[in-house]
Amino acid sequence: MIYFDNSATTFVSDSVRAGLQELTDISVSANPGALHKLGNRAMELYEGIRRETSELLGAKPDEIFFTSCATESANTAIKGYMSRNKRAGKAVISTRTEHKATLECLEYLAKNGYEIRYVKVGPDGKPLSDSLEEELGKGGVALACFTLVNNETGSVLPFDMISKTIKSKSPSTVIYLDCVQALGKMPVDLAKLGADMCSFSGHKIHSIKGNGVLYVKKGVRIDPLILGGGQQDGMRSGTQSAVLAGAFLNALKDVSSGIEEAREKVSEINGYLRKELIERGALILSPDDALPYVLNVSFKGFESETMLHCLEIYDIYVSTVSACSAKSKKVSYVLLEMGVDRKIAANAVRLSFSRQNTMDEAKEFIRCVDAIYDQFLVK
Repeated sequence: MIYFDNSATTFVSDSVRAGLQELTDISVSANPGALHKLGNRAMELYEGIRRETSELLGAKPDEIFFTSCATESANTAIKGYMSRNKRAGKAVISTRTEHKATLECLEYLAKNGYEIRYVKVGPDGKPLSDSLEEELGKGGVALACFTLVNNETGSVLPFDMISKTIKSKSPSTVIYLDCVQALGKMPVDLAKLGADMCSFSGHKIHSIKGNGVLYVKKGVRIDPLILGGGQQDGMRSGTQSAVLAGAFLNALKDVSSGIEEAREKVSEINGYLRKELIERGALILSPDDALPYVLNVSFKGFESETMLHCLEIYDIYVSTVSACSAKSKKVSYVLLEMGVDRKIAANAVRLSFSRQNTMDEAKEFIRCVDAIYDQFLVK
């Protein structure tokens, strides 16, 4: 099997799997909110996990909140900030290439009287500076929402430029950043990054599904999305799970080491595939400076879903659009927003890699593509 669909989800790592047994031991399985010693022990474990997670992310423990997924983190950050800070302004700026978790939150805000201003992006998927300055110049921008690495193309946000522009034109604007596809693939130090709120997902870094993280910078006030017993400093009610938080931490430990070495390995795979596919008439839709973990390619003569199922015959797994939109069978809105012709976008397939992929897999992929063209393409 060749699995090139790591942007959708990653397989659980051996260290995460092994850690689950320790995290589910009866000695630490009590409710962390209980007053007896078993509850105290569970709370100590949980807070220790929170502290280690914050250290690896470059944050303070009280800035880290465990959630069920990045979608919950996005909803909490975006809705929560606008709900809590009604005097900050009625406008939010973003792009139309954001993940559905962000776009649906913005649509919700629009239906509730907020103004959503969309910054235009260029052919490389990056926000155009002139458009950003224009939208900021209209005033009243409470929140800016962007993605550090696009999940469909691998386009890397020029965040330093974005942040400096926002802070110079609209100093009070708070920045929410989707860091899901960046974590473990490029250095992420929240203390240095400059974003006010960030979301992360466990199952994108070889953890189990059902765990994510929300970072909220000290001093940024938001309303909680989930109400109840007031756990996690009142930010996210519900019994704390050391199992899920620990699974995230164990995965984070793995991907936080050897980032540069892994990137070099994946860059070699990406570069090989780019060269071979271009020689076969395919169009590369990811920008040249994209993060190498994502390669979006349009296959001449094959609609995206057709190529996906042809590759599946050879036990090769890729995706078309984002997994969150795949069932709708629509053409990628990200590619269309970048100015890609609809017919080309309709043939687009996303290959997404992890540090576990190999060059041998890349070579076998090309061999199978050749076989598919020989067998199925009408000449």
